[in-house]
Amino acid sequence: MNEHHDQPVSLQACWLQLLHIQEELLTTQTEAIQQAAQVCAECIEYGGVIHTFGSGHSRAFAAELVHRAGGLAPINRIDFEDLALYGDWSLKRVRSLECERDLTAGAALLSYHRIEPHDVFLIASQSGVNAAVVEYALQIKQRQHRLIVLTSLKHTRETPSRHPGGQKLYELADIVIDNCTSCGDTLLALPSSEQICSASSLIGVLVAQLLNSEIVNVLQSRGKDVPAFVSDNIEGGIERNLSLQRRYEKRVRYKG
Repeated sequence: MNEHHDQPVSLQACWLQLLHIQEELLTTQTEAIQQAAQVCAECIEYGGVIHTFGSGHSRAFAAELVHRAGGLAPINRIDFEDLALYGDWSLKRVRSLECERDLTAGAALLSYHRIEPHDVFLIASQSGVNAAVVEYALQIKQRQHRLIVLTSLKHTRETPSRHPGGQKLYELADIVIDNCTSCGDTLLALPSSEQICSASSLIGVLVAQLLNSEIVNVLQSRGKDVPAFVSDNIEGGIERNLSLQRRYEKRVRYKG
């Protein structure tokens, strides 16, 4: 949250707050991102798949890593909409704001994907307290998978859990990456006390690309193949990408 209440709201003020968060991220979270990259690179090396998840605006993080130019092929995005796409839930139910607070949604997600022992899971959640997200993480840990979490420690530590067991997402993680954003995910204060502008989506996308680059760094340092997509809109791009998709099509759902 912006503590300089006497500063006028402007694009320059927003820019400075965003820069401050990015600098804090680089200063405090580099080691966590590198640790996460090691886990993800090992997953790929041993034939596993990395599964990403985010609800609400945290979907930006999950989507940024999958099926895009410069991204890695063995990454599968899990989403609440899978309950409708591959199960019998209605789209209205999975798209409602209540879905992330629905315990049964979190409990059901893994049943619609092919999960194998070497797989790793990435979950992004600003607050990390909603019942469905926590339950999903519990299901992952019950299967003994490695779990990497992107969350706001400032936010989650000030917010009670909404899961009946009382757990929070970061408490279940093997590796926590703090997005360094405020409780409430706002940047600028108005004289009327409202807060505006958010950083978590931007930081999530930034972390996704930092993680992507470090995973590739680890793979290259080990002399391993880098299964990266290119743009469909360059010469030979479609053919290369289809070849990669066929390699992982039994494990990864390449959906829009």
